[in-house]
Amino acid sequence: MSPIKATFPIQSQWPTVDPFLFCAYHLDRYPKANSEHGPAVSLAGRAMGQDFQGIDGFNMYHGLTVPGFPVHPHRGMETITLVRQGYVDHADSLGASGRYSAGDVQWMTAGRGLQHSEMFPLLNEDRENPMLLFQIWLNLPKANKMADPDYKMFWAESIPKVEGHFGTVEVICGEFMGTKGLTPPKASWAADNSHQVMILVGQIKTGESITIDACEHPRPVSRRLFVYEGGAFNINLDSIDQPMGFDLDANQAIQLTAKDKPLQFLLMQGEQIQEPVIQAGPFVMNTKEEIMQTISEYQKTQFGGWSWPREDMVHGSDKKRFGRHKDGREDLPPEN
Repeated sequence: MSPIKATFPIQSQWPTVDPFLFCAYHLDRYPKANSEHGPAVSLAGRAMGQDFQGIDGFNMYHGLTVPGFPVHPHRGMETITLVRQGYVDHADSLGASGRYSAGDVQWMTAGRGLQHSEMFPLLNEDRENPMLLFQIWLNLPKANKMADPDYKMFWAESIPKVEGHFGTVEVICGEFMGTKGLTPPKASWAADNSHQVMILVGQIKTGESITIDACEHPRPVSRRLFVYEGGAFNINLDSIDQPMGFDLDANQAIQLTAKDKPLQFLLMQGEQIQEPVIQAGPFVMNTKEEIMQTISEYQKTQFGGWSWPREDMVHGSDKKRFGRHKDGREDLPPEN
């Protein structure tokens, strides 16, 4: 029996299922930078503030000068941002900040609520600034929706990897071939290993295969595979001729084989939370009443306000990566 339950095209937003809420795929071919860390080209003709049309191969998103997402709130969920190319600058209403880039992952628990900005500064004035990242939204169970906000940096140098003749698989979360990923924030659904949350990013060489074991679990587990770059490939006996997304039966093992080109993929798996989900944009709760309460609280408190000098906070021209928590504690990559 085929493990493939459904397929979908690779677009800017990928459909997900419980416990995941959303997965964005940002692929932007930004040109050379100007002195303000934005594109050194005319932005005429764009719907500035809502630029998602991919004109000339890139988007400004909600940014007006620098691409990205200026200050906005979240409550009741987590964001997991995996950068493959480019830079991301983080700032939040708790006073935390950071800059991370290719291979790094930021795992942020919004919990009871915060505001943050996520900007994509262009730091190269002498060459193009390609950007590739994924952002996954992971739901929080009712018991943890009002947890303290938190975030962790998983630096590229620290992320466990499985390497072999087949290629490389980065274990962001969970376990693959005996290699365990890093520990998520404590309130995360993924922090309990019994919830079977697994996030993998991998590259498979032409003619090679990897096997992802069946998930033997007493409760429902979802599994989604996104092959976002490559040529023809096989999932077990099913032959596919182009990049595509898949809803898979987690109870079956899969063998993923690259046929004529190397493959790049993202896999997301997790036990379903199986609670009501009521979502209003960046707010994810269990009832309409909780959503209304969240909106009211945000209007009154702004989840701590915004003390940064600009809504699209950028941390200068220095390419050094860093993480700084609300208590001033620094989280630096090995290079620093």
